[in-house]
Amino acid sequence: MGTAIAGFAVLALGIVLIPYPGPGWLVVFAGLAILATEFAWAGRVLKFAKARYNQWTAWLRRQPLPLRLLVLAATGLVILATLWLLGVFSLVAGWFGIHNPLLDPPFSRLVG
Repeated sequence: MGTAIAGFAVLALGIVLIPYPGPGWLVVFAGLAILATEFAWAGRVLKFAKARYNQWTAWLRRQPLPLRLLVLAATGLVILATLWLLGVFSLVAGWFGIHNPLLDPPFSRLVG
């Protein structure tokens, strides 16, 4: 039971980390590997996910530079959007005494 909880926790963390620079996919694979010690389906998903990841990176390496830069820019936009939705920009601006309503996450406007 503890292994399953740890595996799902690591897997969830990895999924959150995927768009960010760093070891997002490595953490996903680690979570699936932990789950694979308990569940056969997790081993199959791990094998499938690794194969698709390798196919994606191989495909991306074959693409021209402008397309690779477009993928990089799209990834950057996902990162910026999630940081904005989580209120990170507003938090950091507050440290410096800056308050701009555009930095506030959209759901903060729903409360009071």
